[in-house]
Amino acid sequence: MVAIAFTVAFEGVEARLVEVQASVSAGMPSFGIVGLPDKAVSEARDRVRAAFNALSIAMPSRRVTVNLSPADLPKEGSHFDLPIALAVLAALDIVPPDELAGVVSLGELALDGRLVAVAGALPAAMAAAEDDRTLICPAPCGAEAAWVASVPVLAPATLKQALDHLTGRAPLARAKPGEVAAAPCLRDLAHVRGQERARRALEIAAAGRHHLLMTGPPGTGKSMLAACLPGIMPPLSPAEALETSMIHSLAGVLADGGISREAPFCEPHHTASMAAIVGGGRGAKPGQISLAHNGVLFLDELPEFSRPVLETLRQPIETGEVVVARANAHVRYPCRFLLVAAANPCRCGQLADAARACAKAPACGSDYMGRISGPLLDRFDLRIEVPAVSVADLERPASAESSAEVAARVRAARAVQADRFADQPRMRVNADASGAVLDEIARPDAEGRDLIHRAAERLGLTARGYHRVLRTARTIADLDASPDVRAPHLAEALGYRLPFVAGG
Repeated sequence: MVAIAFTVAFEGVEARLVEVQASVSAGMPSFGIVGLPDKAVSEARDRVRAAFNALSIAMPSRRVTVNLSPADLPKEGSHFDLPIALAVLAALDIVPPDELAGVVSLGELALDGRLVAVAGALPAAMAAAEDDRTLICPAPCGAEAAWVASVPVLAPATLKQALDHLTGRAPLARAKPGEVAAAPCLRDLAHVRGQERARRALEIAAAGRHHLLMTGPPGTGKSMLAACLPGIMPPLSPAEALETSMIHSLAGVLADGGISREAPFCEPHHTASMAAIVGGGRGAKPGQISLAHNGVLFLDELPEFSRPVLETLRQPIETGEVVVARANAHVRYPCRFLLVAAANPCRCGQLADAARACAKAPACGSDYMGRISGPLLDRFDLRIEVPAVSVADLERPASAESSAEVAARVRAARAVQADRFADQPRMRVNADASGAVLDEIARPDAEGRDLIHRAAERLGLTARGYHRVLRTARTIADLDASPDVRAPHLAEALGYRLPFVAGG
């Protein structure tokens, strides 16, 4: 007899339906799994056998064969345990085969029959919804998967509970979606003394998702300024939250089974490998740039990152997606993120202070910043210097705007952009605008046109730099509640590209 259950295999953020076929036939007692299983899937036979023993279900003294179809699709992960167990139970006439026809299942089996949490429950729920099926997943994954309201989600804690539900002995109630409380913002712009130019750059960056590079001596507050960004970023839309959470689900980092409306903030260490940043490794998992999708990727000590890693960022910055290609995997992940980077002017960090600079100054500064290529520098819309703050400024009472006040302006600017790009599916913020759309929304007035033409010639702006200035000016105009891009908006946008024009 052949029985069929259904599960999924992951290709990037997509979950492909997999048919799990179980056959019990005459022959020498054995338990084989075919269909390009990896080591974790091949080991499922031992976990399934032990779980059956825990339920006092004896494996037959016959030949058991499990085929994972399509057979040419690589199968990876321990989530195949539960569908394999259910297919074998149906082949043994313990579970009615018809009950599995409308079910997608995933979950890892412990040796005592418990169901252990696995990554990817949210994309699996999306796949089940598209195919109009019920999802059965481990209890710890139920709150996560239940966010897809269009699919019934059942979350048994053990294989026995799943078996009792499918046989009608003890039906399970539908799982309820989890909740994630808003994490308190530990950094507030009101705590920043001085650095008015940097505060303004943060506001522009958050409003239009413009990439920002901050340079300055150690201890001037670059990392603190970056840590303030989550407090002024607008909340994710429901679609963005679901999109981001699907990536986090695949990576196994979705907290408490809930979907957060807060923009993610990722800050990998400069020693991180290319696979950790861009994605890859076993199973071609998403990297930090994808985990930061719809949020912020903060790279502190930018020149200390390896050159290949930095150069790999150039294409994802432009396209908003990354393709992780391996010998046995070719997956695509979205990665529209706001890149914020910080760097010291040189290795010792005291290039501007002749009394404290090292003996290699000023050559050490050009050598150090030379680790960042010109094409990568050209992709930063905002490039600012963060100078040292005097002790007198630190002792003054806080007088700057709070993050809440800045966030209100950012939300208003984002609302304008949402209306502007309502009929443009691949554009959400000003940083996405290109082609005829950019020409239309960022057309400067006569004075502004003369200004940017002179600046482009004098500063040697590339075509990319020219368009980035227009996008930044459009965001500044949105923050100013101006329907038109005028000369003052362009002048401010140009001012944020001056520090590194000569080097980039």
